[in-house]
Amino acid sequence: MLRGRVLSLVLASLLAGNVFAQQVPPTRDVPYAPGPIKVEVDATNLGQRIFRVRQTIPVQAGPLVLLYPQWIPGNHAPRGPIDKIAGIRFFAGTSARNGRVLEWKRDPLNVYAFHLDIPAGTTTLVAEYDYLTPTDPVQGRVVMTPSMLNLQWNAVLLYPAGHAQWQVMFDARVKYPAGWQAATALDVERREGDTIVYKRVPLEVLADSPVFAGKHFRQIDLAPGARVPVRLNVVADDATMLETKPEHVEQHRALVAQSLKLFGSQHYDHYDFLLSLSTQMSSIGLEHQRSSENGQPVGYFSEWDKKKGSGDLLAHEFTHSWNGKYRRPAGQDVADFNTPLEGSLLWVYEGQTTYWGTVLNARSGLRSLELSRDSLALVTATYQDNRPGLAWRSVQDTTLDPVIAARRPKPYPNYQLSEDYYRAGQMIWLEADVLIRSATGNRKSLDDFASAFFGVDDGKWQRPDYYDFEDVVAALNGVHAHDWTRFLRDRLDGRTPITNGIEASGWKLVYRDEPNALAKATAGDAGNYTYSLGLALAKDGKVSDVRWDSPAFAAGVGTGMTVIAVNDIEYTDEAMKSAIKGAKGGKAPVRVLVKEFDRYRTVNIDYRDGLRYPALERIEGKSDYLTPILSARK
Repeated sequence: MLRGRVLSLVLASLLAGNVFAQQVPPTRDVPYAPGPIKVEVDATNLGQRIFRVRQTIPVQAGPLVLLYPQWIPGNHAPRGPIDKIAGIRFFAGTSARNGRVLEWKRDPLNVYAFHLDIPAGTTTLVAEYDYLTPTDPVQGRVVMTPSMLNLQWNAVLLYPAGHAQWQVMFDARVKYPAGWQAATALDVERREGDTIVYKRVPLEVLADSPVFAGKHFRQIDLAPGARVPVRLNVVADDATMLETKPEHVEQHRALVAQSLKLFGSQHYDHYDFLLSLSTQMSSIGLEHQRSSENGQPVGYFSEWDKKKGSGDLLAHEFTHSWNGKYRRPAGQDVADFNTPLEGSLLWVYEGQTTYWGTVLNARSGLRSLELSRDSLALVTATYQDNRPGLAWRSVQDTTLDPVIAARRPKPYPNYQLSEDYYRAGQMIWLEADVLIRSATGNRKSLDDFASAFFGVDDGKWQRPDYYDFEDVVAALNGVHAHDWTRFLRDRLDGRTPITNGIEASGWKLVYRDEPNALAKATAGDAGNYTYSLGLALAKDGKVSDVRWDSPAFAAGVGTGMTVIAVNDIEYTDEAMKSAIKGAKGGKAPVRVLVKEFDRYRTVNIDYRDGLRYPALERIEGKSDYLTPILSARK
């Protein structure tokens, strides 16, 4: 009874405050009749890292609900950073100086909605507020530094509820620090000193067109002479980081060329890779229709070595222009940024994109065939021997993980699983590719699916095209008739192992006592005893992961502990490897001293099989399908 009375009092209080005088109106496919909205961002306060925002919104008298974007495509979860908005004020009039201050109420059940009552005779509403960007990584992504910034429009704007995102027009402008250059998929209308005025676009295009700007900037043409421009726009902490080697640039151009050979279409009128090389601005990898946000190490160009190769981030995000941005899964077909996105087909959206990202990286030469096989060995080992969680949780269920876990770290990710639809999806699509190739005598492949499924409607980009599970199955059957429904569901729902494609491709997973070339080149073997003891350690000995069913787990080692010493010697990577080698075939276990909070104890790990690192090895007498998959198309 007390709870009921409290709820009644709260509801009465809210009604008295006029919070529920209006509901958030349903979204309709009708234009925002009052006209285009002007959004101005002052991005010059680098020291305090503040975007100052001013919106001029044409309005009509009566109730108005403004929404802050909550569900951002590519995030797969409701992560709109509304906590960073502060100092918000609304004025009825053309400016804060001559306008009347209006009251506003935040919806207590939908905190992304702001309720206002527009007075009679008011035709213009001015909103002024600050977007307080993170000053420390614990607060979120750092997006402003002394040398660069990353402006995501969805983070700094409000839009009127009740209208589809393609029916609300925006005029955007940004004032940048003096002398800086900026890159975005938006087209420039004009410059006014340090302010760039962009051409009018609908909300869906604006929110999908982030900006990278910086003091040290370089633009590289990746499609010289092409009808449709593709550019690589780079901002860096220092000008020396922008220096490139011709061979490396040619590999990036080959990425574009190989992607077009694969998909046979372009779903953009121009494409801009946005690339940051920084130890200060937080890294990112996020897809957009006509651009992508990419964060790489500062030595991406200056320390490039073809023996190490380049990661597949750019290839992955570029693939998304076709898979995920133009063609989108059912459940992503929402009309605004505040309707939940349903992700049950993320194993296509992200899983097949991960597959093509790896393949295109190899075909372009950004990563050699050897290193590409090494990369695949690491993924294969993960899903063959380091995902005990697949015994209780399916790949399909992990498509819900962006909402369940919001990408927060987990204590035992190999057992809990995470967003495994990325790499697990990669393994499923590899097997599908090999199946088609082997069944058709190499006359057909998953390339044919990519061309038919993602390559439709060349030149179209402004409105996405949606598909469902049945569409995927039908397109696969159009390439090669097979029971694709059962094939996919058996693997997604955990009835069939997802690593069968490796041996079907003519290769097998083996373990050696030396890391493969990719792991060596990237120092990926340091602290990694996953396939021996079942441990992964940070440089200081902190346990970052323990395989659930491993010797270390059986001995009582848990994540969060710190390994202080091994066999009575202070922990280093070399000391641990020496101890594992010394225990091979012997009777003595590997003895480690661990610290747990303020307690120390010695743990004996019963393991005697030596160091083990994943690699791929050819299966004699079996057709090699993997090499043609990874080889450049002529």
